[in-house]
Amino acid sequence: MLEDFLLCFVPLFITVDAIGVLPLFIGLTTGMDTPQRHRLIRHSVVTALIVASGFLFLGEWLMHLLSITINDFMIAGGILLFLISLSDAIMPEKSRREADPGIGVVPIGIPLIVGPAVLTTSLILHRQYGPVLTIIALALNILIAGLVFWLSPWIYRFLGKNGARVVSKLAAILLAAIAVRMIRQGLTAVLSQTA
Repeated sequence: MLEDFLLCFVPLFITVDAIGVLPLFIGLTTGMDTPQRHRLIRHSVVTALIVASGFLFLGEWLMHLLSITINDFMIAGGILLFLISLSDAIMPEKSRREADPGIGVVPIGIPLIVGPAVLTTSLILHRQYGPVLTIIALALNILIAGLVFWLSPWIYRFLGKNGARVVSKLAAILLAAIAVRMIRQGLTAVLSQTA
């Protein structure tokens, strides 16, 4: 039982990648006060849990109903991420945060915490290990991501103001690169299927 749980937990831990997403989170939340950031973390975790759980049980049926694939998800998610990263790179941090306090839902909850890789992995694990282990492993990984984000102020203090600015702009570039990768992977898969 423990071995099965670990086999379910580890792939999701790798795909959620809370540590890898942390620089993006710090970049996206620079200039927010503590209550705003905590509210954003709660929104992102709740959104990620709802979407991941819903997709786990309804994903295959919904995608079949709408005639869409994970590749379509990757392309659409990549385009959305690219637009957000472009806006974040150009606009000053302060006005960006005030204009869009809902970034906890998109892009942090979806698709940074729970993106196409997590959704695909959860569907595969659901088939292999069943719904109970998969939903527990999924929820635990999302909560770990929330905890990592909650501890981000200490990391921010370590970086300092200038370091945080650098991380913010670097995060926008990383976000754009992730977006391009998602679009490329989606398009490659679609083109290989049609070839």
